[in-house]
Amino acid sequence: MQRKKQTEKKNNIKYNDGWSFAIVNGRLAEINFAKGFGVWSHAYIDRSSFKTKREQKMIDADIKKCIFSY
Repeated sequence: MQRKKQTEKKNNIKYNDGWSFAIVNGRLAEINFAKGFGVWSHAYIDRSSFKTKREQKMIDADIKKCIFSY
């Protein structure tokens, strides 16, 4: 019984405000999202403006998950 409650709490993911890298209409972009609205803005960016390995890894990880078009 208690184990079931623990898994329910663990799987109850709540999304907050934030940003992510994404592919929007075939181009690299930063997207902003809000809890009540979903994705609410984007800005196209150049990958070359992010120099560190950490930033490059973040871009690679995010663009695998986030591809949008309109």
